[in-house]
Amino acid sequence: MLEACGLTCSKRDRTLFEGLSLVVNTGELLYLRGPNGAGKTSLLRILTGLSTPESGAVLYNGMDIAEDKTGYYRDLFYLGHKSGTNGSLSALDNLSFWLAQHSTLVQENVLYDVLAKVGLVGLEDVPVRYLSAGQQRRVALSRLWLKPAKVWVLDEPFTALDVKGVHLLETSMKEHVSRGGLIITTSHQPLSETAGEHRVFDLEYRF
Repeated sequence: MLEACGLTCSKRDRTLFEGLSLVVNTGELLYLRGPNGAGKTSLLRILTGLSTPESGAVLYNGMDIAEDKTGYYRDLFYLGHKSGTNGSLSALDNLSFWLAQHSTLVQENVLYDVLAKVGLVGLEDVPVRYLSAGQQRRVALSRLWLKPAKVWVLDEPFTALDVKGVHLLETSMKEHVSRGGLIITTSHQPLSETAGEHRVFDLEYRF
């Protein structure tokens, strides 16, 4: 269970949200909606421990994540606005480096299988900077199948993806939830039935 308790966040002298609370249980998908500037990314960064709220706390299985970040990060997969890849490295090398950072061992043939799953056959050794925006996004998303994380926090994960890519990701989201995982995601486009049942949490722009 991931729980936000009375979170308050301000940015550039403007309060984005205050006293915000929500709970996401295992087997649930929470779709976070709101206009630009409402604080969606700021909230996700707080939920992942990358930012600190002015007040309030984030609990994972009843424990403040600030007190046990190692345990929380072991169960967390976070995808931000940017792909988080090195343009000079190939897709294969980017994944290998990322896995090493997370102390995760994966056979090379598995990396090829995952890159094939996301439609990058033949592009495994091409420097990422030469790939299209959608292909770079697929490299980043391929990490979903490499780390056994229970909690997925995804910030605009469909950015630059084509119809086939969106379908693949939504299908994977539904499967993850069905296995007892939990997901919090933002998106400028509504989730389709492929993503399965989900709850909506709306953030409003505060003047």
